Amino acid sequence: MRIIMLGAPGAGKGTQAKKIAAKYGIPHISTGDIFRANIKNGTELGKKAKTYMDQGLLVPDELTCDLVVDRIQQDDAKNGYVLDGFPRTIPQAECLTEALKKLGSGIDYAIDVDVPDENIVNRMSGRRACLKCGATYHIVYAAPKTENVCDTCGETLVLRDDDKPETVSKRLKVYHEQTQPLIDYYTEQGVLKTVDGTRSLDEVFQAIVEILGE
Repeated sequence: MRIIMLGAPGAGKGTQAKKIAAKYGIPHISTGDIFRANIKNGTELGKKAKTYMDQGLLVPDELTCDLVVDRIQQDDAKNGYVLDGFPRTIPQAECLTEALKKLGSGIDYAIDVDVPDENIVNRMSGRRACLKCGATYHIVYAAPKTENVCDTCGETLVLRDDDKPETVSKRLKVYHEQTQPLIDYYTEQGVLKTVDGTRSLDEVFQAIVEILGE
């Protein structure tokens, strides 16, 4: 089962990708993890990616695609994989389609975790993080025992810049411009499935399992 996860930042696609990977025994592959692993292992592709990242530049589509294709050819991915955070744009999607075609392969499912923007802004602005131990909370869904105090280490919790409403709104704008067209792309390919991401984590996962089969 070769699966792509789609959805706006904060829609919960990463959490669902991990649950899918665990249930079906396939690797959860995120581009961030691939970059880190290749840079750490000093691979040729990793060195190339690092030159861009060191300058604060985005890694070009072609190189990102090469890194992903290299990863999905590893042994643990021979029965499938869940791609999380790639492709983000149409050029990346086209590059992936071509690369998979050469391998005699293709994507089976593109799962869109659909959540309205206002839900995402509310969801993200309720997040709180402990900068000392890295624990994360949500004032509605996973509140700390004492307001604004970390259960684990007692530090004061903060709203990270990334989760502030104005930052989230900007990220959503970029998502709609760049990534939303992927919905149409994978619809045309006949592999897009949409789940209602406003429901609880377990309900969303159940809906995904219904699509993928037990």
